[in-house]
Amino acid sequence: MGARAAGAPAAMLLARAGLRVLCIERTRLGSDTLSTHALMRPGILQLTKWGLLDAVIDAGTPPIQRTLFHYGAEHVPVSVRPAAGVDALYAPRRTLIDRLLVGAAAAAGVSFRFGCSVVGLEQPPSGPVTGVIIRDRDGSVRAERAGLVIGADGRRSSVAEAVRASSKFTGSFASAFVYGYFRDLPVAGYEWFYGPGVSAGAIPTNDGLICAFVGASPARLAALVEAGGPGHAVGVLAGECTLGERLRGATRVEGLRYMRGMPGYLRRSSGPGWALIGDAGYWKDPLSTAASSRRSSSVARAQVALAHVPKTMRWLTRSGCRTAYRTAIGPPCDMPKSANRSSPMVSTTVSRSCTQASSVKEPRGTSQSDKPDPRSS
Repeated sequence: MGARAAGAPAAMLLARAGLRVLCIERTRLGSDTLSTHALMRPGILQLTKWGLLDAVIDAGTPPIQRTLFHYGAEHVPVSVRPAAGVDALYAPRRTLIDRLLVGAAAAAGVSFRFGCSVVGLEQPPSGPVTGVIIRDRDGSVRAERAGLVIGADGRRSSVAEAVRASSKFTGSFASAFVYGYFRDLPVAGYEWFYGPGVSAGAIPTNDGLICAFVGASPARLAALVEAGGPGHAVGVLAGECTLGERLRGATRVEGLRYMRGMPGYLRRSSGPGWALIGDAGYWKDPLSTAASSRRSSSVARAQVALAHVPKTMRWLTRSGCRTAYRTAIGPPCDMPKSANRSSPMVSTTVSRSCTQASSVKEPRGTSQSDKPDPRSS
């Protein structure tokens, strides 16, 4: 399921529950990926529970005490009230939080393979998934058997495609965004800006940087990018809200990244020998504002489900997994009706080639954007 925001913590929790876990990641350890970083209260609660929040704070991640929403000329501040042990929000950069999650998973006993791609699943005709086919960095191809294959391989999940996971719900509309990092951009916490046909945001993250982004309909943003590039699109859209004036006085420190947008969906998230978590199973348009916290919560629920399987078992049984998973996750997800009992390993797979996000210098990236909801603060 990869070593990103969904895959690494899921692997960590499964290993802590006593399962053997192999985590496969196409990218290199600690590499950056597209994200707005902002964690809401549920995400902070999970980091605390997992024992990782102190490391996030020690790395200099700025505490967020307020979220500010701008609706044209109207401004709505929402303070972060101390509750459930959370007195501030944080937006760690992915180069930090992903590495921390991998470290915690490795300490729990997870085996990692970076720079490897999953090119297929092992599945007999009309039978359960029993493993994955991996291409290593040297180009060699081999199979890894597993009692359960969990795909957290993003919106264009190769696991979902291989098992033909159907969509239960599909959205009708989408938003497209351009993201960048800036210095000397004054903000009062998490800030979001909304206007007719435009949205924007500014999120403080590590190293004194602000992750700022602008969004519009895919058609409009594509036209602006085609007319003058991502920088032109940022200037036009930010100028239509109160973020524009502040951006003109800031310094951009990295290339802009363009995410073309995709309607949301809810896929069937499990079957015989396989399961989907994170964006592979459930994707909301970035305008929905809470992707990272949603991932951490869904990962925790999946771990609770599998933790109900007796630890003395070295494989995943039909009755144990289905009952536990449905109890923790609910009706949208069905645990495998059968699973291969020959292997005690849970294999987690990823394919990072499935994305529309791109950088000015790099043609492709990974969209993992998230923004806050006033009710979440």
